[in-house]
Amino acid sequence: MNLIYDVGNTSTKVAVYDGNKKKFALSAREYRVEKLEEVFAPLMGDLKRAIISTVRDTPDFVIDIALLGIPYTLVFSQHTKLPFRNEYETPATLGSDRLAAVTGAYFLYPGRNVLIIDAGSAVTYDYLSGKSYKGGNISPGLNMRFKALHHFTGRLPLGSTLQKYSSPGKSTMEAISAGVTDGLIFEIDSYIRSFRAEKTDSTVILTGGDSAYLRERLYCEVDHQPDLVLDGLNHILEYNANQA
Repeated sequence: MNLIYDVGNTSTKVAVYDGNKKKFALSAREYRVEKLEEVFAPLMGDLKRAIISTVRDTPDFVIDIALLGIPYTLVFSQHTKLPFRNEYETPATLGSDRLAAVTGAYFLYPGRNVLIIDAGSAVTYDYLSGKSYKGGNISPGLNMRFKALHHFTGRLPLGSTLQKYSSPGKSTMEAISAGVTDGLIFEIDSYIRSFRAEKTDSTVILTGGDSAYLRERLYCEVDHQPDLVLDGLNHILEYNANQA
């Protein structure tokens, strides 16, 4: 079985896969090695491979996980082998979460043109064409937009997705909620329409922490894959372990 350890901007996810099937996953602000030992102690004899992916500075737990007794541990980096061609001009600055999502899409829709939208702390739009990753765009996520309005103005309160609203807003809080939420929805829908107008045999995947909230409000149809990054990391682990 495979252990997946994914450190994102906001939360840390830990999952166990048996082949390509996810057995279970946990998510929290942070997991230390003591917690991992507690959770995975009953599985230690069955865990044969592990992958560590982080979009932040590599923390000390990397060494700790390697010492858990798992025979093969892969730390995901710009030098990690991928099953597709990466055409990004600055691979050292490309987030591992983005590449993992693209890998998940590559195996989910082989040979297709795929737009991967990851709605988390930031919203990323990544383009996969057959066996080539073409690059993508980065935009502020929902919470980042709410915080920016509050931080860079004198009197605007801090909004959130918990606030119900109508559009046009009839109060300042409604105006903030409508402006931020609808603005991002219009942005995503526009990306999807442009992509589908240009690409035949195309698919759009939506993932990330805010994906469930946004999916219900989008006008365009998408394939919701909340575990796309974890699935992609598992595929990357398998791909590299089989070539080791």
